[in-house]
Amino acid sequence: MSADGRDPGAAAPFDWNRAEPAPGERPPRPGGQLSPSGSGGQQPPPGGQQPPPGGQRPPAGGLAADVWGAAPAEGEAWLPFDRGARPVEVLDETLRDGIQGVSTMNPPRALKIELLHAMASVGVDVVNLGMPATGPRQFDDACLLAREIVASRLPLGLTAAARTLAADVEEVARVAERTGAPIMVYAFIGSSPIRHFVEGWGPDFLARSVDEAGRAAAAAGLPFCLVAEDATRSPPDMLRTLFRAAVDAGAARLCLCDTTGHVTPPGVEALVAFARRELGALGATGIELDWHGHNDRGLGLAAALWAVASGVERVHATALGVGERTGNTCLELLVDNLGRLGARAPVPRERLAAYCAAASRALAWPVAPDHPIAGALTRRG
Repeated sequence: MSADGRDPGAAAPFDWNRAEPAPGERPPRPGGQLSPSGSGGQQPPPGGQQPPPGGQRPPAGGLAADVWGAAPAEGEAWLPFDRGARPVEVLDETLRDGIQGVSTMNPPRALKIELLHAMASVGVDVVNLGMPATGPRQFDDACLLAREIVASRLPLGLTAAARTLAADVEEVARVAERTGAPIMVYAFIGSSPIRHFVEGWGPDFLARSVDEAGRAAAAAGLPFCLVAEDATRSPPDMLRTLFRAAVDAGAARLCLCDTTGHVTPPGVEALVAFARRELGALGATGIELDWHGHNDRGLGLAAALWAVASGVERVHATALGVGERTGNTCLELLVDNLGRLGARAPVPRERLAAYCAAASRALAWPVAPDHPIAGALTRRG
């Protein structure tokens, strides 16, 4: 026991990579197919890719048969990357989570504005303006960026980060009031046993914190998303507590975070399926899901793609994959792959390379020579 009577054993994380499937569900099969039709697993969405009747037939918009490879086994479903009428959204976290890394810099304002325009050029849907409550510069920069988006009519939705504290949410509300821009509050709180043990948090505290953030957002007329930090190492009961609190507080979205880059693709599917079931049980099927991942194990891009295939509506990433420790999911690689897979409109590689160059200038972060899109060696070849 610790000096204050807490049991260190209570800090043991839950591992969604080893989660037992719910009745009627099972993890993806090797090779990337989801559960087969009729087994209770996930099915492709309307307009999505359907399993072939047995012969080799590539999915619509896919590669030609001679370079595509073998079809899945009889009765197996395709990963539903083809989203039909509504592509998956991409949220650019470069100017919030990206610049929290100790090796990156907070860019000069002119370069932040340049990067905003580069985001719009590659089809980014939503941008995180930062965390206004962390200081005067962060507040002023968030206002500057919001004004630029409005004045230049950039097709970017706006979010800003806050802890689940009324004071933090109120700072986001001040940015929205000063700029006349609609901003969604992304209010975050740690959900894993490790954080709860360190902080001495319990379920009641978590529920109260989420309620406080939700009430503050509602009072300001702002929608909010509950961000469950370290969700990939959080036990189901704790996530249920947070999900219920978010629903009760009027959340429009939930963000599932792989804060330590821990999860594997089967764990992604298990966690997303669990979140969908719990929201359904709460009668909150209208709440949409985000995925936010890091790259500590080199799995950031794979996990993000699997989250899209599992049905999340919005996925987060940063330019050049910058961020804390080994960084976040790499945005330009995510956008490129989603375009190739049919989950979004393809973006010309020249635009993605220009986005990388703008990020490199803004962050004083070199582009690796072998970067798959923007590297000098890659472009020379």
